[in-house]
Amino acid sequence: MSRFFLALRCFFAVLLRSTLPPQAIALLMPIPVPPQAPPKSLPEAKPAPEPPKSPSAPSPVETKPEPAPPPPVAAPEPAVNLKAGDLAAACRRGGVQMLAILQREGRLLDFLMEDIDSYADAQIGAAVRDIHRGCRKALGEHLKVRPIRSEPDEAVVKIPDGYDPSQIRLVGRVTGRPPFEGTLRHHGWRTGDINLSDIPAGHDPSVICPAEVEIGA
Repeated sequence: MSRFFLALRCFFAVLLRSTLPPQAIALLMPIPVPPQAPPKSLPEAKPAPEPPKSPSAPSPVETKPEPAPPPPVAAPEPAVNLKAGDLAAACRRGGVQMLAILQREGRLLDFLMEDIDSYADAQIGAAVRDIHRGCRKALGEHLKVRPIRSEPDEAVVKIPDGYDPSQIRLVGRVTGRPPFEGTLRHHGWRTGDINLSDIPAGHDPSVICPAEVEIGA
């Protein structure tokens, strides 16, 4: 019953804003809580053992590519050391040899050395036809020729600055400096392949056509 009356006293004390009785204050004191031992720490989890590594193949050794061999160096062509006299002699022999071929195939030298003033035009025309046929055949077999200019004769052509005078000869009234413009009077000729046999040893290179002697005539 005492607790009942104490509760009533506390009720009215709170209602009337009075102080609580000492018995109630004593009951409201916090009960000391005995200290508790700290919780035992859980054992640290050991890391799971790593799975054994499978033996891996040895890493291939990087091999550096071998340097490419240098390209073969072409042996320099031997220089042709021809003296001026030797070169001129070689040109003379070639000219004489070509004239010998024209003489053999077309009797060109005989025609050129003949005095034709006393012959009629019809006689000359017949002889020229045979000479032309033989000499044309000789040129086709031994000396390839082609025009220097591709334009037809009488065409208007332009001559640029720096032209080769050995290939183009200017005629007429030539004044000033190139470029020029003029009329092509002749397309010119130049040699291509030359097919001449070697002169036999002991043969006189100045001979164009040997003399013919018939024995027993």
